[in-house]
Amino acid sequence: MRIATTIFLTDETIRPDRLARELEERGFAGLYLPEHTHIPVERTTPYPAGDPLPPEYGRTLDPFIALGQAAAVTERLGLGTGITLVAQHDPIDLAKQAATLDFLSGGRFTLGVGFGWNVEEAADHGVEWATRRELSRDRMALMRALWAAEPTAYEGAFGSVRASFAHPKPVREPRERKGADALTGPRTLIGGGAGPKLFRHIAEYADGWLPIGGRGLSEAIPVLRTAWEEAGRDPEALRVVPYAVLPSAGKLAHYRDLGIDEVVLQLPPSGESEVLRALDDYAQYL
Repeated sequence: MRIATTIFLTDETIRPDRLARELEERGFAGLYLPEHTHIPVERTTPYPAGDPLPPEYGRTLDPFIALGQAAAVTERLGLGTGITLVAQHDPIDLAKQAATLDFLSGGRFTLGVGFGWNVEEAADHGVEWATRRELSRDRMALMRALWAAEPTAYEGAFGSVRASFAHPKPVREPRERKGADALTGPRTLIGGGAGPKLFRHIAEYADGWLPIGGRGLSEAIPVLRTAWEEAGRDPEALRVVPYAVLPSAGKLAHYRDLGIDEVVLQLPPSGESEVLRALDDYAQYL
């Protein structure tokens, strides 16, 4: 099982380059970073894990810039977002960022896609909350048009792009999919709670699921597999990657029994000494 990590990197924590070197030297598989552009002070949206909201949410580094620094000092470490709030981005700019990071890292990038929980943050980006999932779906389709090998136009409900020269391209070659166009772009995982709408989106335009914490997977994975196979996807291609996990030997053994081959462990949003102590502890699971 591949053991990756995630952390809220901020202006007060260990630096991305320092952490990335330590992860690769110790044999960890990857580094995933979350995204919040800002946290409005006048927030009425409750924090899903229960208020008060931890201070690191308002201090997060930009994940693409931080992962670019991590890529520059490593050779094998996987690099991912956990997650990117696609609805809050201009999709043409985001397609360029993702493709550039994937290209410069030699194909090590995973795009984690999420729909968010903070209504006020999204509103400042002009996102209408009720349509954010369909907006994200539409923007992913536009991005895939830009990642295509040949200039490809896209006309969607929320945006469009002319057939364009758009380089660099993500490293991964398109994969064949029965009854549908080939997917282009970096490996894509969608985060969110289990449910039929989420599973339809995963089966349509992603490579798998990024469930936070990993609870309830025994019941959810068979439902996801059904949606995946009904969409004509290769049963062997589905990936489920439990995210922000606080590990134990029993929990990881359970994931292995479910056929999971990658898990992302949560690191504390702390300075160098505390983070390295956590890595020393997590080394037992490698």
